[in-house]
Amino acid sequence: MIGPGWFDRAEGIRRLADDPFDVLVVGGGITGVGVALDAASRGLRTALVERDDFASGTSSKSSKLAHGGLRYLQQGEIRLVYQALHERQRLRRNAPHLVKLLPFLLPVFSGKGGVIPKKLSRALGMSMWMYDLTGGVRIGKLHERISAEETLAHMPTLPADKVASSYLYYDATVDDARLTLTVARTAAIEFGAVAVNGVALVGVNKDGRGRIESATMSADGREITVRCRAVVNAAGVWSDEVRELDEGRDPDSIRPAKGIHITVPWDKVRNDVAVVVPVPKDKRAVFVVPWGDLTYIGTTDTDYDGPLDDPEVTPDDVRYLLDAMRFTGITEADVVGTWAGLRPLVKSGATGKTADLSRRHKVTPSESGVVTITGGKLTTYREMAADTVDAVIEHLGRTDGIARRSRTKKLRLRGAEGYEALAADAEPLVAHLADRYGGEAATVLALVEADRSLAEPLVAGLPYVRAEAVYAARYEMARSVDDVLSRRTRARLLARDASAAAADDVAALIAPILGWTPGEAADSAEAYRHAVAEERSAAKLPETPIEALLQP
Repeated sequence: MIGPGWFDRAEGIRRLADDPFDVLVVGGGITGVGVALDAASRGLRTALVERDDFASGTSSKSSKLAHGGLRYLQQGEIRLVYQALHERQRLRRNAPHLVKLLPFLLPVFSGKGGVIPKKLSRALGMSMWMYDLTGGVRIGKLHERISAEETLAHMPTLPADKVASSYLYYDATVDDARLTLTVARTAAIEFGAVAVNGVALVGVNKDGRGRIESATMSADGREITVRCRAVVNAAGVWSDEVRELDEGRDPDSIRPAKGIHITVPWDKVRNDVAVVVPVPKDKRAVFVVPWGDLTYIGTTDTDYDGPLDDPEVTPDDVRYLLDAMRFTGITEADVVGTWAGLRPLVKSGATGKTADLSRRHKVTPSESGVVTITGGKLTTYREMAADTVDAVIEHLGRTDGIARRSRTKKLRLRGAEGYEALAADAEPLVAHLADRYGGEAATVLALVEADRSLAEPLVAGLPYVRAEAVYAARYEMARSVDDVLSRRTRARLLARDASAAAADDVAALIAPILGWTPGEAADSAEAYRHAVAEERSAAKLPETPIEALLQP
């Protein structure tokens, strides 16, 4: 087994060129990093490459929930829900600093226009009991039926004349991008895997028997040949592109589905728990989730046939969510953040809505040794990874020193140790950092101790501090202002225009660490501002004054 290593890009690129690997994982989303951790922890020599940044695709643009999915019960996907809730419990145990229990409110409406009529509440109650039996019992939290008055106490902006009662049940919330990064760091630091961003796969090379012997990568303007015996294709919605390199043709196996979210100031909604709001005439629902001083709302679920890179939030997308929340009076002017992600759903013979397609995952090995993993959910990434590595080991046909079964069920992620002690600290900054970095928050606090200016806000109106940008560039492989503000912190999602106003300061903080010239720092800041402006323009949203986030 490879020993402990470092999460360092320059060293990682050197090792890609010099070291042989059993498996090369392509794609740095949650599935890819999960595969890298599973493989490395079993003893496989493992490398992972990501073309852009870790979690830069779908894995930073989810609903940020670790859940079973109540609606999957209605679709008869009982096994999927059971597995997801089992994995939710493992996530809470293995990453307590990142995965937190969250109450959910499901209102029952009555009267004309009620989306969940009272007469259907009995069937809904049965679904709740099934949800409890498949996962609620494990966390010691069973659902309960609460009155209209109690419902409105949790979310006063609900239409009081239509609320009959509610169900209160429990799921969990997770910062998807930080979970992805943490899994990658665990694979590298604890088990010696190579994990690098900004490295793209451009070709696969086979021996005389047609089996993978190496892969050609592009990194920093040069090509690298990586010796490997198998390739895992965990590229998500881009997985057909990787398969085409192996198979010589586009397999056309992925049906992307777009989901978007919007962020609004919390006081526009005033929900102290997450709320499941039914969408009139659509037989769907959206989540309304509190996030500090803000609330995010989503998601949509629509077919998508546009460019896979940077899907846009459109005015119609925003209007769909605002219509679902029309009882609150929220308007376009209240939307301070947006994000759009693409789900890599596996195509089937059905031609119905993407919302009706299964979220089960599919592992597809090729004779050459390219193992493709598609479909699935954020919550079940660990199980998806285990199934994928099983297929890799079958292809390799080796057992010497390699664990045949996954070792990740009880594997605690970086930051899990020491989290509880830091989270109990009464100092707000310590508690904030503990909930993002776990025990590794001690390193961020050391930066603050060395330079008190690093305790100042990174973005006006948000809880992040300047030390987090320094830590991101020094220890988390952040390579741009966008990396810091979109994924190492979530400032772009929470307050796009305030984060754009901070771009120059962020560039100045990370420039010395990355060895940038003043011009390179200015370019990174400007690229970020341009991306934010394009995002706002595509959705036809007005610019948000910073003062809107600073209101008491």
